[in-house]
Amino acid sequence: MTIMLWCLLAIIVMPILAKAPLAYAMHQINGYDNAHPRDQQAKLTGFGARALAAHKNSFEAIAYFAPAVLAVIAVDAIDSLAQTLALIFVATRSFYVVSYWLNYDKLRSTFWMIGFGCALALIIRLL
Repeated sequence: MTIMLWCLLAIIVMPILAKAPLAYAMHQINGYDNAHPRDQQAKLTGFGARALAAHKNSFEAIAYFAPAVLAVIAVDAIDSLAQTLALIFVATRSFYVVSYWLNYDKLRSTFWMIGFGCALALIIRLL
């Protein structure tokens, strides 16, 4: 169960880690506006806009990965396949974020599909 929980923790923390490049991009346009960060984020282009999208998508990934992991834990179906799927999900999500920053759109989409497939497989194997 430890691997599953570590993977869950990694995915929950990922949006916060993905915020660092976003904060840097925000700082580049007249300093970080902590009073109105969303207004400032709406003005971002290029790298900054991609960093914002990666940050937001990291939150979205929690919505389909966390229930999958929690379902596996709840029905006591933790085995090497479940752990491998969870680890691959974390790895592909990490590569996804970096691909977003670097503007590798096709590679990013490939990582997204692999990660989503892993989350889906975690649930499907319980049926």
